[in-house]
Amino acid sequence: MKSNSLIALFMLFTISSFSQDWNTDFEKAKSSAKESHQKIVLVFQGSDWCAPCIKLDKEIWQTETFKTYSKDHFVMLKADFPKRKKNALTEKQQAHNDKLAEAYNKNGYFPYVVVLDENGKILGSTGYKKTSPSEYIKILESFKS
Repeated sequence: MKSNSLIALFMLFTISSFSQDWNTDFEKAKSSAKESHQKIVLVFQGSDWCAPCIKLDKEIWQTETFKTYSKDHFVMLKADFPKRKKNALTEKQQAHNDKLAEAYNKNGYFPYVVVLDENGKILGSTGYKKTSPSEYIKILESFKS
């Protein structure tokens, strides 16, 4: 019985140590970016309907290369716009994401990746690119403050 508990604890630790740390609150993301002197990577996505968004998530965000790098270099902020009822956001989160879109994604592009400084100033933007995680990191890092 104890060995099963230890295995479960080990698996939980392993999974959590490699999980992407996504923020969903802009003010908290800015605060974290100020504390850590990191750029904010704001991702507008439609997680349950946008094929390029799903590809970007799988090919870049979920890779160990990106997760490892981003942990020490970026504050990740997600603004999701799901369409299926089962994936609906809370009213508060939807309003928050709508406000972010008004400020940073007026044209409604998906996926749309905006790199911001710690105060929320736009440094650059990109979208889905068929490339490696390492090359995508270079694109995000090319936007200087």
